[in-house]
Amino acid sequence: MLAAAAAVVLFVAAVLVGHHLQNTYHTLSVNWAPLLASWDPHVGPGTVAAPLVAVAVVVYAPTLAARLPWRALLASAWATALAWTFSLALIDGWHRGIARRLTTRYEYLQVIDRFHDIPAALATFTDHILIQPGTDHWPAHIAGHPPAATVTFVLLDRIGLRGGGWAGVWCITVGTTAVLAVLVAVRALAGERLARRAAPFLVLAPGAVWMGTSADAYFAAVAAWSVALLALAATARTAGRRRAALFGSGLLFGLTCYLSYGLTLVAVILAGVVLVTRDRVRELLAGMPFWLAGLVVVPTVFTLYGFDYFEAYRILVDRYNQGAGGFRPYGYWVWANLACTVLVVGLATVAGLRRTGVTLLRRGGPLKSSPDVPEVRLALLVCAALLALLIADLSGMSKAETERIWLPFALWLLPACAFLPRSRAWLPAQAGVALVVNHLLWTGW
Repeated sequence: MLAAAAAVVLFVAAVLVGHHLQNTYHTLSVNWAPLLASWDPHVGPGTVAAPLVAVAVVVYAPTLAARLPWRALLASAWATALAWTFSLALIDGWHRGIARRLTTRYEYLQVIDRFHDIPAALATFTDHILIQPGTDHWPAHIAGHPPAATVTFVLLDRIGLRGGGWAGVWCITVGTTAVLAVLVAVRALAGERLARRAAPFLVLAPGAVWMGTSADAYFAAVAAWSVALLALAATARTAGRRRAALFGSGLLFGLTCYLSYGLTLVAVILAGVVLVTRDRVRELLAGMPFWLAGLVVVPTVFTLYGFDYFEAYRILVDRYNQGAGGFRPYGYWVWANLACTVLVVGLATVAGLRRTGVTLLRRGGPLKSSPDVPEVRLALLVCAALLALLIADLSGMSKAETERIWLPFALWLLPACAFLPRSRAWLPAQAGVALVVNHLLWTGW
């Protein structure tokens, strides 16, 4: 409870200080600090559906998670995560909450027509990142990411899934599979008991407010499956399965890096998987050529089409400083970002993180703890995700909007809830955070 109370104080401080800074100096470039949101109490179709889903999860999920066969649990978890995310999005209505989200002036669907010749667009992609006279620069989200994100929506358009509605459905449907990936990884690394205990919290994550509808939900799922496949490779019983999982993990990590520059930090979570399974490091090293073979696929394709990843990132840093990132105060966002994360993961996760630290300290610390203990394995995995998030925070390239940008890291903090002794009592708080935020604030970007 003390950890949760401290998290509340942190968030309230971020709100009060943020509103003072914005009203006085106008340097935060957000309307409702520390969130990129506006005060806008409202209701919609999801106002009825979302509380019903939340009540059903609170009442039934812990029992079902403990009793359902594993595959049935996975199917139920995905279906419920879909229902929760869609219902939250529909609080804003279909058009405003889903169909329009990815069509605003900052978003990917604005440039679909400029990719009628994909190879040519990739070859000149870096020419349009910087804002300068005489150039038709990319909108913020296109310029701020490698082109795999944009190409995804171009390909959806090419196969007939055109418009913001289909793009929104894609992000929510694919994004919620991240819940399955985390469950699969936790089961492989720390055992089924802890995975089952974590399942209700993954399903009812407050971060679903930003999973629907944001391209970062799609990014989170790709990154999560890369980690899950590495976990499966590390625990595979046959060399064939290990090699296939390693190739898949490398392939998806390569794609992750070309969806978002910042998600190269998913490598820290992958390293956490290796640390957790260090008793089988020889098998992983033997199969590493397969992981590397998968890793190079996406970078090779984009490089052959003329996209220079490192040059693009160098230019992006300049573009970042041209915009709000150049004047948003680091001294505020370096801790206010963490306050945003409190809303994304919920108070239950904050309490779980405290118990995660206690678990490791009682067993001698992260490096001395025995990897044979399931709780230690889970704690190490969670700590790896927390480390990745903190590195992103300290980098200075994450000032505001982290409630959606950090979704790929925040999802891996949620399994910490498996350490809570009375987990069912924390679920209403998780749901309450999401319902309050989505009803009182407009979280568009």
